[in-house]
Amino acid sequence: MDPLNPARTRTAAPFTLTFDGREIRASPGQSVAAALWSSGVTAWRTTRGEGRARGVFCGIGVCFDCLVTVDGRPNQRACLVPAVRGADVRTQRGTGHDD
Repeated sequence: MDPLNPARTRTAAPFTLTFDGREIRASPGQSVAAALWSSGVTAWRTTRGEGRARGVFCGIGVCFDCLVTVDGRPNQRACLVPAVRGADVRTQRGTGHDD
């Protein structure tokens, strides 16, 4: 990176991850939430009781509205989890466990 000449700054190549089986393009440094939003996905969790759609609310990891399952691990806050090449991100229903 050349801070005095940003035109010469090189960025790493974009990559893909999957969301519910669909390929999503992501850029290095993006969170899972940012990658989903960039692809037009605005909701990726449903509430336990009513099944209402949720996505990003606070965007800084304080709330728990953006929970997703990443590579089989439920309850990951999409706004905090870095997007990585080949990650398997899934919609989370309820608690993310077999309840």
